[in-house]
Amino acid sequence: MKATRTLAAVVAASALLGGCASQSSQPSYANDGYRSGYDNTAATGYGTIESIQTTTADGRTSGAGAIVGGLVGALAGNQVGSGGGRTAATVAGGVAGAAIGNRVEANRGAEGQQAYAVNVRLDNGEYRTIVQDNVYDLRVGNRVRIVDGRVYRY
Repeated sequence: MKATRTLAAVVAASALLGGCASQSSQPSYANDGYRSGYDNTAATGYGTIESIQTTTADGRTSGAGAIVGGLVGALAGNQVGSGGGRTAATVAGGVAGAAIGNRVEANRGAEGQQAYAVNVRLDNGEYRTIVQDNVYDLRVGNRVRIVDGRVYRY
């Protein structure tokens, strides 16, 4: 009975905190006149690079750190007290562990890493900003192709 309640509390805390996780893996940045990031309606496009700017990624997380931290915290909290106090310690440990796990993931992730905002003028007249981790051989004025949210030389 106690194990069932403890497991239910851990699952509920994990689901609650997992629902708060960001689903986007690619940062987007506002830029005058440019649309940012990946667009499902235009997965492929051709154009010319207008500019390339160095920026930093914003450290979004997938939620995995929060889930793992929540589970570890709940297991640690379950070792404290007995009865209703143990249940409260399990829930509190899960919440604290999830918060710590999320922060650890953000610190180990993309936060502060260098990224490149590639501003592209498409052949149809639209402007797009694609943020990616490298630019390899891309230069201003290159003809490029945008495929699945990345810029490649054409």
